[in-house]
Amino acid sequence: MKIKYLYITLTLLIGLLFSCDYDLDKIEPNSISIDDYYQNADELTKAVNSVYAVLQAHQLFTREWFFIHDMRGDDVATGGGQLEVPRAQLLIGTNDPSNYVANEVWKGLYGLIHRANVVIGKAPDVPMDDEELRSRLIGEAKFLRAWVYFELVSQWGGVPIYTEYSTSIDQNNPRSTEDQVYTVIISDLTDAISDLPPSYSGADLGRATEGAARALLSRVYMYRGNYTDAKTQLQLIIDSEEYELAPNYNDNFMEETEYNIESVFEVGFMDNNAATGWGTNLGDGLNQETTLRNQEYNAISWRNAVPSDALLAEFEHSTNGDAMDDPRFNYCFYQVGDIYNNGADTLKEGDVRGNTSMLRGVESKISWRKHSLMYKTNSGYYPSGLNERTIRYAEVLLMMAECQNETDDPEADVLLTLNEIRGRDDVLMPVYPTANYPTGTKDDRFRAIMHEKKIELCCECIRDRDLARWYKNGKITLSELQGYLPYFIQNRHELLPIPQNEIDRNSNLNQSDQNPGY
Repeated sequence: MKIKYLYITLTLLIGLLFSCDYDLDKIEPNSISIDDYYQNADELTKAVNSVYAVLQAHQLFTREWFFIHDMRGDDVATGGGQLEVPRAQLLIGTNDPSNYVANEVWKGLYGLIHRANVVIGKAPDVPMDDEELRSRLIGEAKFLRAWVYFELVSQWGGVPIYTEYSTSIDQNNPRSTEDQVYTVIISDLTDAISDLPPSYSGADLGRATEGAARALLSRVYMYRGNYTDAKTQLQLIIDSEEYELAPNYNDNFMEETEYNIESVFEVGFMDNNAATGWGTNLGDGLNQETTLRNQEYNAISWRNAVPSDALLAEFEHSTNGDAMDDPRFNYCFYQVGDIYNNGADTLKEGDVRGNTSMLRGVESKISWRKHSLMYKTNSGYYPSGLNERTIRYAEVLLMMAECQNETDDPEADVLLTLNEIRGRDDVLMPVYPTANYPTGTKDDRFRAIMHEKKIELCCECIRDRDLARWYKNGKITLSELQGYLPYFIQNRHELLPIPQNEIDRNSNLNQSDQNPGY
């Protein structure tokens, strides 16, 4: 009987197999294909918006991107055992090709490249009458693609280059050289500068501008040791009079003063209520508009990272023989006893978890105020809508001072630029030269620039790349670099390792393409 039933079952299955038309090459009928979508200016604009959306991805600005910068500089230290292993590995230099944080950032960056490539490839054929808008939208996509490739080349070295969008999973490119990657970056930014406007208003605030493209190109040139061309771009930004320093330092780190006069480029977020969670890997959807930056470093929340003792000691203070205490210390950090939440609460020892800091011989818990909403709330566990200021005019001035110094401009010109930072309305630090920072020689001025940049831009994802380029360009020695980054091993920590899963699945990569030391 069992054999009979088995025979009948097999007969039915065979009949179904030959009677059905199995067409597995199906197109989802409820979705719009790339070829059908780009039909007008509105659709092209939305496609460019989707490229920006990737910046808000969990892999990028919502969470992982700032860790690969903060952990690889000397601005932060571990907040305690709550710092997760992949992030701690980056902090102490034990990361390998399987590191989750670095690999997630890699995937997010290439996700943005793909979306930008689709826009750049499709935009020329979109039916639309406004050619200026078409050029601007392509310029925005090229700016974002250039930003990604600079992130990749400065962190991983030469990487696979894609300038056309992939249409199948087997379109894998080999690793390119650093020079080839820089060629793409400079070309994209040169095009973007020509096509982007100097500013926006209303709902378009936050889009890439001509000034943002010039500032990013300046970073690129300086990373390559080309101070002359960087100086040219920076001077054009300064001469444009589109930007100036905000009168209050903390205007750069509060929700109420986003897109201010000092903002050159910032990644936008919005408060969708803490209950909605945070971004997915593509950054799509309304509830993906929040960032974990506040929650990660907040004194009354996870407090995964705290300011390093070296950074705390860098701030000018009367006990060190400086003329006055730098007010930016209190703008950047919270200490036990400080008031917060619009003055309604006082920070207590028991409110703050994790490690202590050592400052001028006193052990205490010091936490980041930058990127925190504590100035107006007592809820630490809060994915926030606080924008990430990615390029500030203060950085433009500090880059210019360095370029002036490297191109042998007169001392007075260098100091005029440098002292503008210290002259902010609520900073008003004594001008250079000071007792601890003389400026009589080129090396003296470089030391003052390093100091000022470390203070002004601390924990803004700039310091790690500055240390890397200064070492790469011979401005600091290996022993000096190891003084800042004690874990640093030559021929290993200059770059992050290529993700092992990328080597495994890319048919044009093999183990010999891995970076040295891994």
